[in-house]
Order: sequence, then C-alpha cells, then structure tokens
Amino acid sequence: MRDIAPPLSEPNLSRAEWVCRLFAADPVGFGGVICAGQPGPGRDALIARIKTLMGDARPFITIPSHVARDRLEQSLDIAATLAMGRPHFEQGLIARAETGIALLQGAERLSSDKAACLAAAMDANSVAQGWTGFGALICDESHDDHDAVASALKERAAFYIDTRDVSLSQLVPSSVMMPPMGAPVTVPDSVITELAQTALMLGIHSPRALIFASRAARMIAQWNNRNVVNYDDATLAASLTFEHRATCLPMPMESEEQAAPNPSTADANDESQDGPSHHEALSDRILEAIKAHLPEGLLAQLSATALGRSGRGGGGAQAAKLGKMRGRPVGVRRGDPRNGARLDVIATLRAAAPWQTSRRAVSEHHSSVIIRRSDFRIKRFKEKRETTAIFVVDASGSAAIRRLGEAKGAVELILADCYVRRDRVALIAFRGQAAEVLLPPTRSLQRARRSLADLPGGGGTPLASAIGMAAMMADDIRRGGGAVVIVFLTDGRANITRDGVADKARARSEADKAAEMMKLKGLESLVIDLSDRPDSSAKSLADTMDALYVPLPHADSGAIAKPVRAAMTSVRGRA
Repeated sequence: MRDIAPPLSEPNLSRAEWVCRLFAADPVGFGGVICAGQPGPGRDALIARIKTLMGDARPFITIPSHVARDRLEQSLDIAATLAMGRPHFEQGLIARAETGIALLQGAERLSSDKAACLAAAMDANSVAQGWTGFGALICDESHDDHDAVASALKERAAFYIDTRDVSLSQLVPSSVMMPPMGAPVTVPDSVITELAQTALMLGIHSPRALIFASRAARMIAQWNNRNVVNYDDATLAASLTFEHRATCLPMPMESEEQAAPNPSTADANDESQDGPSHHEALSDRILEAIKAHLPEGLLAQLSATALGRSGRGGGGAQAAKLGKMRGRPVGVRRGDPRNGARLDVIATLRAAAPWQTSRRAVSEHHSSVIIRRSDFRIKRFKEKRETTAIFVVDASGSAAIRRLGEAKGAVELILADCYVRRDRVALIAFRGQAAEVLLPPTRSLQRARRSLADLPGGGGTPLASAIGMAAMMADDIRRGGGAVVIVFLTDGRANITRDGVADKARARSEADKAAEMMKLKGLESLVIDLSDRPDSSAKSLADTMDALYVPLPHADSGAIAKPVRAAMTSVRGRA
C-alpha cells in the first residue's frame, strides 16, 4: 500500500494501521470499516489487528448474509413460549454486538430490509435510552460493480480498505492503545472550512463525511500530543474518510491567475508555522492525497449506485422473499417461521404428536401440547417471476415502415405465449426529437393490437433518449420483482441529442454514454440490426452496452421473435 502524500506526523504508519487504531478507539463513533476483497490473509490480518487493539472487553459478533431478519432483532421464541406458557424473547445478534463489533460477512448479499435494520441500529446509539450502538466491519466480497453493499451501510462507514493491498508488514504487531485524553482537542474554523470545500469538490454532500473527518483529525492530533488540529492531521483524516465517498473527480475552482496571491499580502497570510503556504491550500493537499489512493474502478461503482442499481439486495432478493409468502403451494418442510415464512400449523402438530407422551414424562410444565423447535413446519411456495420484453424500435427514416411492421409482428408472436408464462411485452418507438412509450407493459394481445395499429414513422433518430427511457422502464419492472429483456431494433445510428438538437457527433456521444449506463445496470439486452447492409454502428452499440448483437437483414417477425424468446427463457431460468 502506498504511503500518504504529503508526509505525515507519523510517516511510518500505514493507512491500514491508522484505520485500525482509529476504529478500535471509537468503533461506535466511526460506524464501520468497508473491507473490500475476498477472504484472505489481508482481511484476516486487519481483523486480527482490530481485535488486538480492542482487547477482550468488547464483544465481536459475526453476522452472516443469510441471517434471518428475526435473528437480528429481539424476537419471540415460539418453542420456549409454548413450553413455558408465557412469552419468552430471544436476544438478537444486534443486541449481542452492543458496544463491540459486528462482522458482516458477504455484506453485498444482505437484502435491503436487513441492511436497513442494521443501519437503523447503528444510528440509534443513545445513552439515555440504554443503547450505546456498535461498530461494523463490512466485508464487501463482490467480484464486480454489479453487486454492491447497500448504500445505507456504506454511508455509515467512516473508512474503506482494500484488503488485497494489506499485509502483515503494514500493521504494528503490538497492542498500541489510544493515549489518555488530556485537554480537549479543537479544530480551527479554517480547517473545517477547507474540509467542507474539499468534500464538495469530490461530490460528497453527506454531513457524515465531515463529521467523520473532524473526529479522526482530533484523534490523530491527540495521538501526536497536540491540542489543536493542524493541516497534516486534517489531510490524513480526510484522505481516510473521503476517498470511498467521492462521486466525481475534482475540477479546478478558479484559474491560476485568479489563484495567485498578491505578493504584498503574502506575509500577512502566513499566520502560523503549521498553516499552509501561500501557494498551497489545504484543499489542494487533501485532493492530491485522495486522488493518489482512489481504488481502481471506485468512481464507476459509485456512479452505478447513484443511478439506482439494485444489485442482489434489490429485485432478486425481494422476489425471493415474496416466494416464501405467496405462489403455488409445493408442500412443507422443516424450518423457522420467523424468517418471513408461513407456519403450517397442521403439519407442525402432526410432527409433534408422536412425541407427546415421552415429552410430558420429562417436562416440568404441564402444557397440553409440547412443541419443540424441530417440530416446526413451514409452507413452501413456488412463485413465477414474470418476464417483460421491452421492444425499442427505431421509427425514423425511410425504413421506418418496414421496421415497425416487423416489430408489430414480433410483439404479437411473443404475446401469444404470455398467458401461460405470465410474460409481458412493452414497446418504445423513437423518432423525431424524442422517444415515446407506445405500449406499456402488458400481456393483453387485444390491447397491444389497438396500440400498434397506427404507429407513425419518419424523422430524426434520438437514440440516447430511447436508451434512457428503456432503462427507466426496466428499473421500474425490476423494483417490482420482475425480470427484463430489452430488444433494440435499430441500425445503431443517431443524429438527435437528448434535448432535441440535430447534432450527429454529440448524439452519438450521448448514445454511447447511455449504453454504458445500461451495462453498469446489468440489464439483459439484444441489438437486432435490420439494416439492409449491417455496418459497425449497431455492433459498436451492442458492444458498449454488453448486449447480444443479431444482424438480421430482410428479417421477418418470426426471425425477430426467435432470439427474443431465447433471451426471455434464459432470464426466466436465472430468476
């Protein structure tokens, strides 16, 4: 791991060691550490170092990603309640982690409701209410940008460490503890102002980032026996707490001529030995330190999160949860009814009945029916996820009538299968200056025929607008638990910008950017090139959005429907 630049008050300490010291000294105040990377020596060394610094006084509780929601919070123990004849509650993992550390394994696989539950508990630290909170080691084991830790947890974590870059040589093998608190450590107003300006330049608008940076700067100053935070303290603190929150690269706020100081006032501005020189502001030093340590691909990941990508904890997790409560019954199985499942009372009593005589013989209670946890039977349901095919049809130019006619035929062929498979079809046409939703998601063949009866054609090609509209519709469908396939029928050429201006170069650039966002969202898509002479435009578009490219010159509706059916079958199988 690279050392912080510029030099710090303790240059021999690595970033990993600083994170361990600060977090171990105040885990509740700093919220958490995002430990990125697969399990390995780096993560083990980091966790072991934090355990050493904290000692045995604080609990260290492991919370796996598959934990039941009721296991997180205090829940009613049904078996003990039935046996004792009075309500008996079981302490949750969150309560057991109080004042200590919660190790969240595979945090990117946590569903949104569990992540929200943990985030609420991290926010609820209140001595008046008897709850002092906990810190979290958030293990992010995602392989790519598509699987992301819930933003609610990332927001509450002060630090980010890529454990692949951590080695034992970077960690001090001794139990170095925070020195005793002496006089209060103060942060000058000028330092707070520079920290706030730096955060804004990095696209950070959360006040937590500034709170974390100020808290870390105070502790670093305290560690170095200072009662006033200087610029080295603030630079180190900001680089540790800002870099994983950055959503944009900083842009210069003013030109060099404007930034040059007046020579006559240079001496007046040099107020202290520790302050920044007249040619180097604190914000510049912090930005240089942060840019030197931005993890590879981090900005792209944060952009994908900002665009509302749901990941595993989104549509898929929600659909799996719904599968426990509704759908076609497919029998019962042994399980815990507290995990959002439905208890089958008859099957539970049937499982407990053969054991009643022996249980009463050894039981101190005289319940009419003695139920054990192993007796619980929960209902199993099989729920089909509906799949929606969104046709995005290029209705511009001279070939519009042919493309629209083929699209109509393909839509009707796909809809013929929808009644049995619960599939739906939608249609977006783009021409002139914008895209238009001609057919909202439906499985009604008659409604589709009425909507498709008189489709207009001709005009410009607003391709970027069409891609953006299709992505928005797909997001809505996935949030409802459905699966999506987007089918583009186009030659890949664009000449109208998002704001309706005829500019071929800018329109192509906007279309490429929209296609890249489609790829970040992980949407299943096809690009069917219906040009008489397919060229590189549609192929390039398909490559940019990571879509299947299907050149079909002179294709009929049946040829179009065939790859669409195959893609829908593939998506349905993964769902």
